[in-house]
Amino acid sequence: MGSTHSLSAGQILPDDAAEALLVGRVWSNAAGGPCPVLVRNGRLFDLTPLSATVASLFEIEGIAARLKSTGDLAELGSLDDFLSGRLGGLLAPVDLQAIKAAGVTFADSMLERVIEEQAKGDATRAVEIRNRLAPVLGDSLRGVVAGSEQAARVKTLLQDMDLWSQYLEVGIGPDAEIFTKAQPMSAVGCGAEVGIHPMSEWNNPEPEVVLVLRSTGEVIGATLGNDVNLRDVEGRSALLLGKAKDNNASCAIGPFIRLFDADFTLEALGQARVSLLVEGEDGFVMTGESPMEAISRKPADLARQLLNRNHQYPDGAVLFLGTMFAPVKDRRGAGQGFTHELGDRVEIATPTLGRLINRVQRSDSCSEWTFGTMALIRNLAARGLLGKV
Repeated sequence: MGSTHSLSAGQILPDDAAEALLVGRVWSNAAGGPCPVLVRNGRLFDLTPLSATVASLFEIEGIAARLKSTGDLAELGSLDDFLSGRLGGLLAPVDLQAIKAAGVTFADSMLERVIEEQAKGDATRAVEIRNRLAPVLGDSLRGVVAGSEQAARVKTLLQDMDLWSQYLEVGIGPDAEIFTKAQPMSAVGCGAEVGIHPMSEWNNPEPEVVLVLRSTGEVIGATLGNDVNLRDVEGRSALLLGKAKDNNASCAIGPFIRLFDADFTLEALGQARVSLLVEGEDGFVMTGESPMEAISRKPADLARQLLNRNHQYPDGAVLFLGTMFAPVKDRRGAGQGFTHELGDRVEIATPTLGRLINRVQRSDSCSEWTFGTMALIRNLAARGLLGKV
């Protein structure tokens, strides 16, 4: 579960937590395993009588309305008790769902992906390439809707200028880039360490909104995510995407899933502004913001491209929506841009979803992922809960 670094409920809950319908997941020492939980007034209530997994909980028809009216749930303890480790620990709020991500969904991140590609993963070349490409690509991509006739004209223009790229193809073309970010059960939660592969010297957090989908394709809620990224690895070759993205503790999700209701809708989520704060033990501080309004593909369209008649997810799925924030602030020296240092504190936040806070470590130093699907089945069987899956 990793270290929670003395977090408190007040630090991570949404600003309007009293009105929010929040579902999470904890390791309960008393229960001897993971439990889906409902968060109310800083207290955690056990949802295992309804469902032993978050994935099957969300398959219940009308689950949001049912949770709003449920009043007879057993209390597991306070959120602060779990953040402190006294009663257990906070986990990522997903379990059996597929963990997917959409890439290159903001114009600024499109530009940075092209820079990585042309730099071949060498951070020292990024400034020169950025200065050369930004005036042309930045102006060309601004306001372009992916898959539109305007996007097709921009593609022709950039091809004529010999500036077309595979990243621009998925950024403004008809087909989104959707890839597997991590395996089910492998994501870490709020307070845990996030992992950087030791081979990487140029990497960054990617603060993102994460959609939560039922197996039917219905989007029922959202949370926050950190799509930890190795820029030097992916920059060497797009075929190294798996190595750049899917490493031990390289995916953080949380703190909780907020279900949609009358007060919080998919349309309201489209107005969110996701902030990033990185604080290093060396005194380095970096901030940024990613407005969802700047996304080049509507979240609902990305969800349809993920789950449809040609591609099903019977256990549901979560989908990282991408980020426009590609950090370029110099850290190790002039012209070298940003990269993580061990011990960095990363905070991803938006008022309606709360704060996802993690600390950076090498992926081979983070706690190994050992509790997978087989371990979950064995655990639930021992607790007499297989009938609740």
